[in-house]
Amino acid sequence: MNTTTRSITPANEDPKQPQQRQTVEESALGGLLVEITILHAATQQNTVQVLRDAATVYKVDTDAITHKVKQEFAAKEKGSTAKKEAAKTPTKAVKKAKAA
Repeated sequence: MNTTTRSITPANEDPKQPQQRQTVEESALGGLLVEITILHAATQQNTVQVLRDAATVYKVDTDAITHKVKQEFAAKEKGSTAKKEAAKTPTKAVKKAKAA
C-alpha cells in the first residue's frame, strides 16, 4: 500500500504565516469577546450606564458622536420637509387650475 502525506499548506507559503494568521484570529476573537461582554452586562444592568462606562474605558468621545448624529438628523429632517413642501405646492396649483 502506497501512502503519501500531503501538506494542506502550499509549498511556497511562509512558515511564519500560520502564526501570524493565528495572532490575527486571536485578536479578532478577543475583540468579539469584549463586545459580547459589554452587551451581556448591558442586558443585566442599567444599559445606559454600562455603555457609558464602556465608552469611557475605550476613550470614545460620545459628545462628538451625539453632536454629529443630531446634525445629520436635522439635515435629514430639513430635507424631508422641503420635499414635502415642494410636493404640496404643485398639487395646490393643479387644484386651482381644475377649479377654473
